[in-house]
Amino acid sequence: MKFSANLGFLWADRPLPDAIRAAKAAGFDAVECHWPYDVPASAVRAALDETGLPMLGLNTVRGNPGENGLCALPDRKPEARAAIDQAIDYAVQIGAGAIHVMCGFAEGPQAEATFLENLRYARKACPDSITLLIEPLNRHDAPGYFLHSSQQASALLEKLRLPGVKLMFDCYHIGRTEGDLVTRIRDLAPIIGHIQFAAVPDRGEPDRGEINYAFVIDAIEKLGWTLPLGAEYKPRETTDTGLGWLSDMRL
Repeated sequence: MKFSANLGFLWADRPLPDAIRAAKAAGFDAVECHWPYDVPASAVRAALDETGLPMLGLNTVRGNPGENGLCALPDRKPEARAAIDQAIDYAVQIGAGAIHVMCGFAEGPQAEATFLENLRYARKACPDSITLLIEPLNRHDAPGYFLHSSQQASALLEKLRLPGVKLMFDCYHIGRTEGDLVTRIRDLAPIIGHIQFAAVPDRGEPDRGEINYAFVIDAIEKLGWTLPLGAEYKPRETTDTGLGWLSDMRL
């Protein structure tokens, strides 16, 4: 199995280009990030070219302090679309493969309609080479976040019916609130665009906690999944001291 380092959490104390180089040195096959916009795209692209690592994806911005995305907020459509345009422009410059469209804190039919409208806008504006991702966040960490379950995400994608818009299946978020990960991954496989993981419940390295990731990853491999899995966890100490899982899970 191949693995991607999420540089929103791993080597987060380093400038993004240096974090990319650290991921290469540690043996990761790819990288992904959260909000790279303060770093010149040219510097990120140079580090990617130097290391040969693909950038799997990035997020649309959260918005104002305390917010967690804009794209399901009915009264924030101009800002949401500016965030989408920003993400597309940056993703094109660095060759990123996907954009996670963050919906924010909202609820109800109007929020759903707004999110669908903004996803349609994003798909029309986005090159076909870039996948759009939507991600349910668990209610423990992100109470009030619009998208909060895999069932809700699946229903939205069914309503949307657009190619190149898929589910980001984060084993940590789904594990905290739904469980039964292998069954859910198997059932949702046709609409999954990216898989991430971290320990449950502490979101640390995947070598302990409630989820046996050796079992889960073996099941994912048996489904024929070949894309890198995203290591989006918060190191319990430093990134480098917690990387023992990486070699163990390659065996």
